[in-house]
Amino acid sequence: MMYHLLLVCLGGAIGAMARFFLSGFVARRVGETFPWGTMVVNVSGAFAIGVVAHAVARESMPAIWAFAATGGLGCYTTVSSFSLQTLALAREGEWLRAGGNVLLSVFLSLG
Repeated sequence: MMYHLLLVCLGGAIGAMARFFLSGFVARRVGETFPWGTMVVNVSGAFAIGVVAHAVARESMPAIWAFAATGGLGCYTTVSSFSLQTLALAREGEWLRAGGNVLLSVFLSLG
């Protein structure tokens, strides 16, 4: 149990740093009038969790699942930032951008 907890913590630290750097990089490159950084992180994280889920069975490789899926990708993707940015766009009267953020994020993450 403690071993898996440490793997989750290590994966989480790596995932959080990756999110910080990638979302910041995207925001600097394309601007912040739309939350592209968060979208890139969430969509790439959704793709990555699909790859991990296909390659690693939770039951047969719990250590890899704890590190990669629970820790790494759990901290890499962020629904809370997505929600906050969508709410901020809506409060600013940017309804089209807020709706676009929801539709694109969900469609691209599931696609």
